[in-house]
Amino acid sequence: MQFTLSEIAASLGAEVLGNGDIVLVGAAEPVDAGPDQLALAMDPKYADGIAKGRARAALLWDGADWQSLGLDGAICLNRGKAAMPLLTRALDPGLGIPEGIHPTAVVDESAQIGPGARIGPLAVIGANVRIGARATIAPHASVGYGTVIGDDLVLHPGARIAHLCTIGNRYIGQSNSVVGGDGFSYVTLDKESAVESLRGGMAEGEKAAAAVVGSHHWARVHSLGGVEIGDDVELGASSTIDRGTIRATRIGRGTKIDCQVQVGHNADVGEDVMMCGNVGVSGSARIGNRVVLGGKVGVSDNIFIGDDVIAGGGTNIYTNVPAGRAVLGSPAVKIETEMAIRRELRRLPRLAETLRELQKTVSKLVDKN
Repeated sequence: MQFTLSEIAASLGAEVLGNGDIVLVGAAEPVDAGPDQLALAMDPKYADGIAKGRARAALLWDGADWQSLGLDGAICLNRGKAAMPLLTRALDPGLGIPEGIHPTAVVDESAQIGPGARIGPLAVIGANVRIGARATIAPHASVGYGTVIGDDLVLHPGARIAHLCTIGNRYIGQSNSVVGGDGFSYVTLDKESAVESLRGGMAEGEKAAAAVVGSHHWARVHSLGGVEIGDDVELGASSTIDRGTIRATRIGRGTKIDCQVQVGHNADVGEDVMMCGNVGVSGSARIGNRVVLGGKVGVSDNIFIGDDVIAGGGTNIYTNVPAGRAVLGSPAVKIETEMAIRRELRRLPRLAETLRELQKTVSKLVDKN
């Protein structure tokens, strides 16, 4: 793929400075940029890198003296980071799948595929599936029977969407992601499980039993609900969204989910939520809009997280969190409280040494008496 500097400027809604006819094939950091690459130097601290590289054109900070940097052309933006989605989309070469259905793909005759589809080798589309226009389905990806998906679907190699799911427009499933696998749901038939008994007792303030006796058999609860996903949702590589037990698991519009994330059955996730790597959301949890869960955050089942909550990395959320709160730690507390706790923890070795010295002093006083 080739672009002129003027074409890139037009896609960003910006003015091109200097020679707009420079032909570019990609973007690079300033030091690594060649003469046919756009150097990304959106902060003055990257100016030295341009001199060390071979770029002829660059994306620069607002007001930059591009000519003094030895460039033939430039685009200057007030907030360069905000241009990255548009710029990277324009330069993205895609998955390299030609338009049409590959001869080795298996598409059920009852499936309805919209115009402009690109379906790669060994992809599988089940019965009564409906997919909108301009879908890109990479090799070994699959869509189960009865699933309905909107326009501009992108499934990377090995991505899975199970049966009877509903997904909006512009869904992206990265490699080996799974939508609609069965939920992890089991009960004991012979008696109340030890887990249920312990949990119920703790909720009522009772002490845990000295010995816990488990049950002998776990009976599988089948997952009859599907998954409902809104527009503009992305699911990272090796991440999973389990189908609901009776009602659907729901993911709201604009939510972005990183790699190796687990969303349990019956969870209800709001709009524009961001979940970073290794987040685990337990079954039946409810998460509001615009929530950000940092890496390795754990969310217990059947709790509610309000709108605009931010949970720092490694936080374990065991109870409801009100809207607009920033939390951190295990168990989750207000972020300022957790930072105070950590400050005090750092003082513990010194306090312990002071305590030992006091014990020695007291012991000597006792011995004298």
